[in-house]
Amino acid sequence: MKRIPILLGAQAARAKIARQRTLTEKIISPANLARLEKTFGARLTPEEAVKKILDDVRERGDAAVGEWNEKIDGGARENFLVSAAEIETAYQETPRAVRDALHLAAQRIRAFHEKQKPRSWLDWTPEGGALGQIIRPLARVGVYAPGGAAPLPSSLLMSALPAQVAGVPEIIVVSPPTRAGKIAPVILAAARVAAVARVYALGGAQAIAALAFGTRTIPRVDKIVGAGGIFTTLAKRQAFGIVGIDGLYGPTETVLIADDSAPPRYVAADLLAQAEHDVLATSILLTPSRALAERVADEIDAQLPRLTRRAVIESAWQNQGALCVLASLDECLELANEYAPEHLCLLTRDAWALVPRVRNAGGIFVGEQSSEALGDYMLGPSHVMPTGGTARFMSPLNVNDFVKITSVFYASAAEAKQLSAPGQILAQGEELTAHARALEQRIQDEG
Repeated sequence: MKRIPILLGAQAARAKIARQRTLTEKIISPANLARLEKTFGARLTPEEAVKKILDDVRERGDAAVGEWNEKIDGGARENFLVSAAEIETAYQETPRAVRDALHLAAQRIRAFHEKQKPRSWLDWTPEGGALGQIIRPLARVGVYAPGGAAPLPSSLLMSALPAQVAGVPEIIVVSPPTRAGKIAPVILAAARVAAVARVYALGGAQAIAALAFGTRTIPRVDKIVGAGGIFTTLAKRQAFGIVGIDGLYGPTETVLIADDSAPPRYVAADLLAQAEHDVLATSILLTPSRALAERVADEIDAQLPRLTRRAVIESAWQNQGALCVLASLDECLELANEYAPEHLCLLTRDAWALVPRVRNAGGIFVGEQSSEALGDYMLGPSHVMPTGGTARFMSPLNVNDFVKITSVFYASAAEAKQLSAPGQILAQGEELTAHARALEQRIQDEG
């Protein structure tokens, strides 16, 4: 693999990072366009292709879902619903060590999210009124569990378990089938661990459409959560408003801030682990130490040949990877906050001292032992996190994504008398005369 250059200075780093957020041309590659033309028999943009699938599923239901499932994923099934027996068989055939790891991860994910649960409350005022909120879970949620390039059972746990903690009574999992029409057994094992009873062998835009609109065999959900590929993401965007969504997730990304105390082998391993996800994944090192950057580059050259997904890593690293040497840790933090990464890893002498200065990140991984890979699986917070700079205004998937708040209003007679007159003034200022009249009637009755 050709060694990527070490970038010196904030200007070079900013230019490189700016290019990471302009990925449309990479996603809409000639290969993707050719695939679309072959699938649809016409030149369509991904947005047009997704709209065609959503419209077809809305109109024809199960028949359309089955046809698109077979055409795109090649997974023909008479019944989309995976039977309880199939789930149980997959669980029993999964190696015990994997099952034990899934159970431990589930235990930690549940424990973390239990601490997030919001509460209902009602406060009575001295004048005899009351204001409050009622927290209720959503009735039915759909979880998209990726299974295309590689099955991701951890994503199922990270999405379904916060919903369970929130009290959602019905959770439906969809995951793309293989060419044989089967879901990866480890995905089904994770569904068993999470106590999810309903799993459908569906992927891509047709899965999102089925969950959003409902069909004869697939119930409509209130919200769809979980990350997927470009067609899944575009389908979520087009379906939003008909159904709730958690967010729109782009290619995954990690920024490491490290000083000369960081072990180069750890830094290199973490950058390579991030690049392993996808050819569009982003791995960036920000450091004030030129010597560290050089040693990390050497470690990447040494570690890469031993990795099984080398081709994916090389592509991601060559196109989105960066080793940036800046003037100071302050400059590293400034640039990281501008970038607002999904994962921000702090490998410095006093990593905790930097935490209060992080404004924008999906997750902060503090210290050299807190690897992003460990967070992906075992630490507890959901690894479904904002990407593409949306950490400036979005949060990781959490319990609050699965509840809704209903406000409670109760005005006593004394409060109504006190507040109706100024309310009437505001209504008149907005030229809403019916509002003003409704308040005036209360004032007259009190008089």
